[in-house]
Amino acid sequence: MSTSETSGATADRLAAGPLVARTVVVEPGHVDSLLSLLPADRPVTWLRRGEGLVGWGVAAELRTDGPTRFADAAKWWSELVARSVEHDAVDEPGTGLVCFGSFAFAHEPGDSVLVVPSVVVGRRGDLTWVTTIGPAEQEGGSPDLAPADDPAVPVGISFVDGALDGERWMSVVADAVARIEAGDLEKVVLARDLLATAHAPVDVRWPLRRLAESYPMCWTFHVDGMFGATPEMLVRRERGLVTSRVLAGTIRRSGDDQRDLALAAALARSSKDLEEHEYAVRSVADALEPHCSSMNVPEAPFVLHLPNVMHLASDVAGVVHDAATVSSLQLAEALHPSAAVGGTPTAAATALIHEIEGMDRGRYAAPVGWMDASGDGEWGIALRSASVDGSTVRLFAGCGIVGDSDPESELAEAQAKFVPVRDAITATEPSPPAAG
Repeated sequence: MSTSETSGATADRLAAGPLVARTVVVEPGHVDSLLSLLPADRPVTWLRRGEGLVGWGVAAELRTDGPTRFADAAKWWSELVARSVEHDAVDEPGTGLVCFGSFAFAHEPGDSVLVVPSVVVGRRGDLTWVTTIGPAEQEGGSPDLAPADDPAVPVGISFVDGALDGERWMSVVADAVARIEAGDLEKVVLARDLLATAHAPVDVRWPLRRLAESYPMCWTFHVDGMFGATPEMLVRRERGLVTSRVLAGTIRRSGDDQRDLALAAALARSSKDLEEHEYAVRSVADALEPHCSSMNVPEAPFVLHLPNVMHLASDVAGVVHDAATVSSLQLAEALHPSAAVGGTPTAAATALIHEIEGMDRGRYAAPVGWMDASGDGEWGIALRSASVDGSTVRLFAGCGIVGDSDPESELAEAQAKFVPVRDAITATEPSPPAAG
């Protein structure tokens, strides 16, 4: 194990010589589903509507923690790119040398990871490619892209409350509302966890398949045990254009289409949800503005329909003026934590989370995604997510609390946000694709 010069960062696996990344086009029809390729060997995933990236194996890896975790990762990646060689016959975002990352929400505790897979397979539209990454002396032919073995179905799943049960969590919400009404802050996001235990170690590829099938409009992700289907894109940087999808303000779907239309209209008029959403959009725009020469911030949100809930959503876009020096990961650092996952003002909200939430978030609600050698990449927020460790799966859900939040309603919202992962680990067969 070699150690970075930056305190708190360790390069667990790093080739002694330069890495070579070789990307070639995969013939049309040769690969059906990207998820079907994933073996059990350290799989990574970033997919939406069947497109994106999957990978496996480890060519290089960094683990870091503390307040410099993003800076450590950015420095390590920059140095790795500088001494690597790319042979890229495709030249698209996500080809060539690629890393995947998952970061801790808070400075302490929690570890963060940046991993470079040995094999990455990507798809964008009709184009599919494969990248192999490793030391020059290990270069060989293209990897086998036949479907991998099917993951085992999780068995004997049982659930228990995590750090706080429902009653105690509602009392925490009430405490937060009182602090907001007293003028201590404007908004805080409070999370809770749910623990699931299986009879045998859970193969993360099983819930990944269920999530991708049921939530095709979300980004299905997995990096180093953190997995989920997030509806929220923290930041995408692609050839100078920066975009961020902001979600804040939620209502649970009824299961009846006509009723859901009425609920969506009510959500769009809700002063509580509109206030929460405004804080989130403002925090994203303020964080991106120093890096952008022009920006487009929507005046009003739209309603995003997902299978289990609906959200107020806004897409913020800008043209980055310092792309040569600021990567997508560094933009993600600038945005984290946004008001959508922390609160407003940021310092007061994160301090209150630490004081009353009663649990360690780990990598929940923090940046997760990928980046290529140019610095382009996509970083989502690890929402509708869980961490898997052997036979234990820890599910997370959070709610934005403002002055007129009702604890019982917030608990119901949190329960709805557990549904995607809960169903994914308990489903015994594939579910039909869901609309939205």
